[in-house]
Amino acid sequence: MLGFVRQLMIARQFGLSPELDAFNAANNIPDLIFALISGGALAVAFIPVLSEHLSKGGRGALWDVFSRVANLVFLVTAGLSITVALLADRLVGWRLGIAPGFTTDQQVLVVELMRLNLIATLLFSLSGLTIAGLQANKHFFLPALAPSMYDIGALFGVVILAPETGYQIGPLTLPALGMGIYGLVYGTILGAALFFAVQIPGLVRYQFRWSPKINLKNPGVRQVLALMGPRVLTMFFIQIIFLVQDNIASRLATGSVTALVYGWLFMQVPETLIGTAIATVLLPMISEQIAQKREDAFRVTLHHTIRVLLALTIPSAVLLSMVIRPVVGILDFDNNGTNMVVWVTRMFLVGMVGHALLETASRSFYAQQDARTPLITAGGNTLLFILLAVLLGFRLGAPGIALANSLAYSSQALVLLLLLNRKHKGILNVSGTLLRVGLGSLAGALLVYALLLLPLPALPLAVIALAAGGLLVLPFILPEIKLLINL
Repeated sequence: MLGFVRQLMIARQFGLSPELDAFNAANNIPDLIFALISGGALAVAFIPVLSEHLSKGGRGALWDVFSRVANLVFLVTAGLSITVALLADRLVGWRLGIAPGFTTDQQVLVVELMRLNLIATLLFSLSGLTIAGLQANKHFFLPALAPSMYDIGALFGVVILAPETGYQIGPLTLPALGMGIYGLVYGTILGAALFFAVQIPGLVRYQFRWSPKINLKNPGVRQVLALMGPRVLTMFFIQIIFLVQDNIASRLATGSVTALVYGWLFMQVPETLIGTAIATVLLPMISEQIAQKREDAFRVTLHHTIRVLLALTIPSAVLLSMVIRPVVGILDFDNNGTNMVVWVTRMFLVGMVGHALLETASRSFYAQQDARTPLITAGGNTLLFILLAVLLGFRLGAPGIALANSLAYSSQALVLLLLLNRKHKGILNVSGTLLRVGLGSLAGALLVYALLLLPLPALPLAVIALAAGGLLVLPFILPEIKLLINL
């Protein structure tokens, strides 16, 4: 909810403006560094190894490996951040770079914002490591709270630092420092600091002891690096998609980069609540099952998880695509901007099921300490996306790029699931679930369509229609709801 409020305030403050396009484009390289080194790349490769050390040697062994890897990763992140800061102007203006289609003034702004964003990247690198350590201890509360702390910092930036005139809350006028888009960046840096700080009590609780060592010959470090190497390449392929996406969008209508950000957000909120949440909790569990050679338990857990994901994501995608226009309307864009964001969101929602399944499928391979298979499929996914984005983006605009994303990621998820099913027979026995979910989604969609015809205010009507459609779907997916509770 805080994330949605943050994006709402940003939209109302900056609209689909060249400045906000520049801000969103400036995040790409810092996000790439974080994702490759201490974000998704490390966490997924790190947690199975930390879980194994915790199981065999207790918390002392876990934190020893954690410290060695953390020291190495932070130094690498700092080195890369400095390098990118020095080369930022070339990375932005290059024909194959971030935003070759932007004006010169926009490109200068992207460079300045990117250099500031790298400060947040260093803070996020510490946070990513801490999250992996806490989740290996099966502690999820503080890592789950951390993004809300980031939202608070970013909200401070957009509400206090950015505006020329203070916001009114009843009789109270909030201060306004008039920093414009730079205020949003400083808020991001503050949010990154809070993101890390909120997790420190977790380190204390689980008796963290820092050790100023690295030693690349240490068995635990070598084990992490062996898994992390392919994972880094996998995350690189994923981030290339975002770079290509913005490269193409920078050549399209003004606001296309930002429309893709908002469309992605509207898809990612439910996908995160369903796919990411389930997969995050699943990884330590299935890693432990594999470490203890309980393959039957692994197969059953995976089969139940796939059924749950199908039951939750298919109706969500269908119903949200029908009510998305009034939701986008609260961002207060003009008619053309609203239409662009609506269709971008709908095209992203086509791939919501695939994105959610991919999160579980890829983690299932990492739990088995197989990083090569996700790497190979990620490479294919990137090539497919680039081909589709070029074909569809210049014909359909920003919605075409979103559709290319959905088709590519859904294809990768399907390939990984088929490979898993070859080794663990029966995980894709989901025909009964698909039939019930399909019927439930159709019934819910018909009810939503009928309710949207009522002469009521658009946004309240959309909320009522979505709730009614969800309630109608519920009886169709009750078996999967029970499986979710048991998981």
